[in-house]
Amino acid sequence: MSDNITISGWDVLDASHRALREAVGGVTAAGWDRPTPCDGWTVAQVFQHAAGDQIGFAAALTGEPGPSFNPFDPSGVLDGDPRELLEDALTRSAKAWAGVDPEAAEVATPVPPNTMTPWSGSAACALDAGVHAWDIAVATGRPSPLTPELARPLLVVAKEIVEPLRAWGAYAPALDPGAGDDDVAALLRYLGRDPHWTAS
Repeated sequence: MSDNITISGWDVLDASHRALREAVGGVTAAGWDRPTPCDGWTVAQVFQHAAGDQIGFAAALTGEPGPSFNPFDPSGVLDGDPRELLEDALTRSAKAWAGVDPEAAEVATPVPPNTMTPWSGSAACALDAGVHAWDIAVATGRPSPLTPELARPLLVVAKEIVEPLRAWGAYAPALDPGAGDDDVAALLRYLGRDPHWTAS
C-alpha cells in the first residue's frame, strides 16, 4: 500500500477505508479464489465490486468517469496488483468526499435515492467498503475488521438505503437477531449476513 494515503475527512468513511485496506492487505495469493459470504462470488470478485463501487461514488460526486467494468458483474480475473488497484479506487473516493461541503443540502450518490445529505452519502460509501472488508476478511480466515464503533453509524445509514436495494438483489433478506448480538452482528444480520459465517 502507498505510504501517502489520502483521507476524506469523514470519520466513518476513513475508518471503512482502513478496514478495506486491512482486509485486502491480508489476502494471500491463494486467497483470491476462496468463496465469500456473497453467494457465488470469490474474494477476487468481492474485491473488484468493492473497488468499483468506491469509484462509482467518486464519479457521482465529481462527474469523472466511473469504473471501467460493471461492479455487479465482476470477472474475478485480476489485472495488476490488487493493492494498487484498491489504492487508486480509495484515493478517488477520498479525494471526492474531501471536496464535499458538510453543510451542503445534498450530494449525488450512485445508489437510490441518488441524492443524500453529505453525512448519509459518505456513510453509504463507507457501508459498502466496510461490509465488503468483512466479507473478504472472514473469507480468508482473518478476524473481522468491523468494530462496534464503526458498525453503529453504518447501521444507521443501512436503514436509510438498504430496503429498496434488496428487491434489486444488492442485499439478501435481513436475518433474525441472535441472542447476544453486538453492534457488528446486528449490522451484518440486517444486511443478510450470518455473523458466524465461515468458508468451511
